[in-house]
Amino acid sequence: MSWLIFERAASRYQQWYTTRAGRRADAAERRLLLYLIDLFHNARSVLEVGCGTGHFTAFLAVRGFSATGLDRAPAMLTEAARGFPSLRLVLGDAHDLPFRDTSADLVVFVTTLEFLEDPARALREAVRVARRGVVAVVLNRCSLGGLSRRWGPQSRGALLSKARDFSAGELRQHLLEAAGRRADGIRMVSTLFPDGLSRAISRIPLGGVIGAAVKLRNAADAGGRLNSSGR
Repeated sequence: MSWLIFERAASRYQQWYTTRAGRRADAAERRLLLYLIDLFHNARSVLEVGCGTGHFTAFLAVRGFSATGLDRAPAMLTEAARGFPSLRLVLGDAHDLPFRDTSADLVVFVTTLEFLEDPARALREAVRVARRGVVAVVLNRCSLGGLSRRWGPQSRGALLSKARDFSAGELRQHLLEAAGRRADGIRMVSTLFPDGLSRAISRIPLGGVIGAAVKLRNAADAGGRLNSSGR
C-alpha cells in the first residue's frame, strides 16, 4: 500500500484526534500502549515505526521515554516537527529500518502494520532493531469497526478503507514468526469495546483494537547472529 495516501492526508491527519471518535480511540490506544510497554520493566528507548504526525511518539516522550519517530511520508514528518518541535524524527522505510541491531529497547507500531506493503518484513526489521521487545497495536478485523471498514461507513474513508486489518491469531503468528528463536513470550490483549466498556483491557479479542507485546531474548542466548551491517 502506497505511503502516498498518508502524504496527501498529512495536513488534516492530526485533526481526527479532536473528533468524538478520535478522542475515544486515542484514549483507548494510549492506555493499551502503556499497558504493553509496562510489561518491559525499565525500558527507556522506544522507536515508533510509522509515527505519522508524531502523536504517539510525543505521548511517549512526555511519559519520560527516549522516543524516536520514523515515517516514510515527508509531509507527515513536517507536521510532526511543526506540532512537536523537540521530537527526534527520522525519514525512513519500515521495511528497511536505518538503525543498528538492538539499538532500541522497544520498537512499537500503532495502527501502522495494516497499511504496509509487507508487514512481516517490517516486523522482522523491528525484531532486528529491538533489544527487549516489539509492541504492536492494530485494528481488529473481528470487531464492529472491522465490519464498518469492510462494508459500513468507514469503507468510504480515504484511509481506513485501505486498512488490511488483523485478527488476533494473525497478529500473534506474524510476531512469533518474526521473533523466531528470540521469542520469549507474548501477551495479547484488546480494548476499544462498545460504550460502557471502552476503558477495559481484556484478553477477549473482540475490541476495536488488538495489542500484542513479544518479549525478545538476547540474540546470543537465542543462538542467533544479528546482522552487523552497521545501519
